[in-house]
Amino acid sequence: MDRRQFIRAGSAASAVSVLGITAGCASVGGGAGGKVVVVGGGYGGATAAKYIRMWSEGKIEVTLVEPNATFISCPISNLVLGGTKTMADITTPYDNLKARHGVRIVADRVSGIDMDKRQVSLAGGGTLPYDRLILSPGVDFMWESLPGMNKPGAQEKIMHAWKAGPQTVTLRQQLEAMPDGGVFAMAIPLAPYRCPPGPYERACQVASYFQKAKPKSKVLVLDANDDVTSKGPLFKKAWADRYKGVIEYMPKHRLVDVDAVTNTLKFDFNDDVKATVLNVIPPMRAGDVVAKAGLATANNRWSEVDWITMEHAKAKGVHILGDSTLSAPQMPKSGHMANQHGKVAAAAVVAMLSGRAPDQLPIYNNTCYSFVSATDVVHVASVHRYEADKKTMVPVQGSGGVSGAASEIEGRFAMAWARNIWADSLA
Repeated sequence: MDRRQFIRAGSAASAVSVLGITAGCASVGGGAGGKVVVVGGGYGGATAAKYIRMWSEGKIEVTLVEPNATFISCPISNLVLGGTKTMADITTPYDNLKARHGVRIVADRVSGIDMDKRQVSLAGGGTLPYDRLILSPGVDFMWESLPGMNKPGAQEKIMHAWKAGPQTVTLRQQLEAMPDGGVFAMAIPLAPYRCPPGPYERACQVASYFQKAKPKSKVLVLDANDDVTSKGPLFKKAWADRYKGVIEYMPKHRLVDVDAVTNTLKFDFNDDVKATVLNVIPPMRAGDVVAKAGLATANNRWSEVDWITMEHAKAKGVHILGDSTLSAPQMPKSGHMANQHGKVAAAAVVAMLSGRAPDQLPIYNNTCYSFVSATDVVHVASVHRYEADKKTMVPVQGSGGVSGAASEIEGRFAMAWARNIWADSLA
């Protein structure tokens, strides 16, 4: 398979599946029923809910607990900041999960989990029993590492916009209101964090907007890491060729505090930086529902999982997906990977509730596109297989790779990827 074929295959977003399972249900379905509760309707949770219903031929009851009325995609959301997409372009309703697949959707939050009784409590009252529980809440933030962000009004003024939604809209409005000649400063946390190339794509999108609307303005990228964490040469080339004099990249700048009143960033070993608009992306950990249940067992940040089933290593009957997991070697925290986790978990849950062993050799793939302009895109892709002696996923040698250069055709592939994975998870 050559690079272009691989990109096309990745953009299909696994319309066929991982694990060697075909799109038909017969190879995994046909067993007993059961009750599954899925918490979180993102790329992982929505996919798991849909595929459990499909692959069990409707025999397993699935309840999806999700407080938001619609799915809003983090991938592609940086284009909203750049002004070439709207929130409507990245928003999909959950209607098809209910109407086409029979998923029960509960618009609420989980307030507690009783793993002995196998039930979850809802913030709005009531409980949901389960035979298998799937938690896919994404990430939450370690605000305790930035004391100033816990002061009154700070989080309302300074956006992270790392969960697409109202903060995306607010940050775009702040950019629009910024006077020409102002400075947009973005602080990037130490890896691991959700979507490794996302901050660098955001810098490109904001710079692209400034070139058109505010040509005297600047973008400061203040990175806690030693270097660009993903697609480094491609981003640096874009900055040099397209945004020279607009984007300034400053590595080894670990943020330790924020003064929201004066719009000042404070670092451990570097001088303070004051800017017109701040974008603070804080350190991350597993989502609150995972952390509060005591399931963030790796450094109190991430969940350890069995990659064959996505079941928590220390909590039987509970499966953790997506960004909340302690990533396997070179496995990114991405929307595409969460979709793969959802399918692995769905297949395993259907098998286990049917009295069969899950597939023992799962294969995951990942494709991540980054827009370096309104139209031109670069990608990174990878394939991961299970290695039994190490009990983890490892990259398949020779698979995937990165773009040779940014191109408009990859921009078309990127939008095809987005449409296909949204349909794969939600249609």
